[in-house]
Amino acid sequence: MIPVPGSKVVAYRDDGPLSRGMGMLVAGQLPPLPPLIAGAFVTGVLLLIGVAGTDGVAVFAPAVTLLLAGPGSSHPHDGRLDWLSPPILRVIEYTFVAACGFAHGVPPLLIFILLGAIVFHHYDLVYRLRQNVYPPPWLASLGLGWEGRSIVVGLAVLVGWTGGGFALLALYLWGVFGWESLTCWLVAPPSRVEEALAETQD
Repeated sequence: MIPVPGSKVVAYRDDGPLSRGMGMLVAGQLPPLPPLIAGAFVTGVLLLIGVAGTDGVAVFAPAVTLLLAGPGSSHPHDGRLDWLSPPILRVIEYTFVAACGFAHGVPPLLIFILLGAIVFHHYDLVYRLRQNVYPPPWLASLGLGWEGRSIVVGLAVLVGWTGGGFALLALYLWGVFGWESLTCWLVAPPSRVEEALAETQD
């Protein structure tokens, strides 16, 4: 069983089983921010080279980022700037998905639908954690994590089935995230739901 994250910042990272598995290897001894910044830099360079080129090296960006940022997932993220880790991971994931989609002719609406599922999950994650409602441990596995989703997109590009891969992944993620979010808020104490709604209106 995947343990519940020890801090909200760690939960905000949205690590999947691959990233968490790598984090277990170093037992929280690796600071998260430096390797994550290096991963963001490598991803940016590979995307600048181009995801539509004949060599397609940019599709390996998620694997490189996982190798660099994954081990830091088990760190408690209690450093002064460690809160930057989740937004950096968001930028990496969103940029990679969008770049692959646009470079390989995926309809913009389909790109938006896939990114919408991921953004919805992260939005829901933020507001439930503000109410101290942690997501169930199994969601990290079924949701694939930032690394798993990016790797699936990269594999779809490699096999030349980018549009179909985007469509299936979007359908799957909306099903998992939408159903889990709905059932979570339906069983949440009324006071927490009211507090969350009040915060969204502020």
